[in-house]
Amino acid sequence: MEAKYVNESRAVKSSHVLPPDTNNHGTMFGGKLMSYIDDIAAIAAIRHARKPCVTASTDSVDFLTPIKEGASVCLEAFVTYTHNTSMEVFVKVITEDLLTGKRELCTTSFLTFVALDENGKPAQVPKVIPQTEEEKMLHESAPKRREARRVRREDSKRFAETFSVKKPWEK
Repeated sequence: MEAKYVNESRAVKSSHVLPPDTNNHGTMFGGKLMSYIDDIAAIAAIRHARKPCVTASTDSVDFLTPIKEGASVCLEAFVTYTHNTSMEVFVKVITEDLLTGKRELCTTSFLTFVALDENGKPAQVPKVIPQTEEEKMLHESAPKRREARRVRREDSKRFAETFSVKKPWEK
């Protein structure tokens, strides 16, 4: 399987933030933005793998700057690292005041996707070749994030074992 340049997976999405997209503070709903993040990351993952892909995890999404009604929001996503059947996708979110042109970084996020074969089983993905300094930095730091995700997933499984799946009224 031939490796691919990061740029081959790059995807960009822009949207105008309108009143139905905002909360009572006049800023974009966090859940709406998270939906945009998952959508653009999926496009980047599928573009890289050229196979169906599913979201395996989302790292933290810290809202650094509010996205105001009337502004635009621009998301950029690309695959930073691969491991057998999984891909780390980086998403950067920028808001722009359309009247002044002022741009601010709102959040960054890492998501993990798994490529699937025709039977819905995990499928091999191409390696990724970083070119820019930003891409190289993200690629080189990815194994550390991957290990942190592995530990977090094990903790999540152990934590989940403590909860009942019974209905609240069934003791």
